Amino acid sequence: MNPPTCAQALAAAQTLGLDRLDAQLLLLHALGKPDDARAWLLAHDTDVLTEKAAEDFRAMCLRRAAGEPLAYIVGHKEFFGLALTVDARVLVPRPDTETLVDWALELLRTPAMASAPAVLDLGTGSGAIALAIAHSLQTSGRQGTVTAVDASSDALDVARDNAVRLQLKLGFIQSHWLKEVSGHFHLIVSNPPYIASADAHLVDLAYEPLAALASGSDGLDDIREIIAQAPGHLLAGGWLLLEHGYDQAEAVCALLAREGFVQVQSRMDLAGIARCSGGLWPGGQGIGAGFQTAG
Repeated sequence: MNPPTCAQALAAAQTLGLDRLDAQLLLLHALGKPDDARAWLLAHDTDVLTEKAAEDFRAMCLRRAAGEPLAYIVGHKEFFGLALTVDARVLVPRPDTETLVDWALELLRTPAMASAPAVLDLGTGSGAIALAIAHSLQTSGRQGTVTAVDASSDALDVARDNAVRLQLKLGFIQSHWLKEVSGHFHLIVSNPPYIASADAHLVDLAYEPLAALASGSDGLDDIREIIAQAPGHLLAGGWLLLEHGYDQAEAVCALLAREGFVQVQSRMDLAGIARCSGGLWPGGQGIGAGFQTAG
């Protein structure tokens, strides 16, 4: 059987149930072309694939049709303008998490955090949040430290590789949340597991690490732990920001207020859903005082 043309290959992918965009991105990857070259496919729809490209493309299409995330197949995912390497050791970064980064950067521009802020990212995974913040600080010429924490050594390896490739400086700590962390921070951010352990949607996420997704019967076990531990590591006037599930904002805000956080509030994601909640810590060591980070 002769190798297909680009147009024939894309049509065959759609018969497997792939949507057109996924098929186009996989074909570009098989051809060694960048993700933004979709116009090239339209201009070369009658070009015949090499046998290797055709075989590679079909194999990738079968993986995608079985439910494997596109990012794992192509090995990368863009987040906040950064091209991150990702694989099955870490979650695929979601666009909604950019809401958390936007909020963090907004806080880091306030006068209280203008001088060399110390930022901690808990459960960093691929390093997406930490790297986006570090990139913003670096490109604006600001001093500051960003430390990435994860309980998984595999995840930290992915984050380190991304930091090296992007030439961004991060500190790294292997720790279950704040257990092995010392020092005080202006800002703690986290996208922790927040799906209930019996949630039927976990079946659709079977390719991603379960420990980074599920968190107890109501999905809030890890968020409770972070909120309880964070005050011991925040400077007075420092903020804790948390991503959470679509229906958890009220519960997370209540947990923050109960722990003593003030100015508790939520932020909407791209779909208008309250996706992140956070609060200011009024007690402890002042932001104007010295601080240190572990790493």
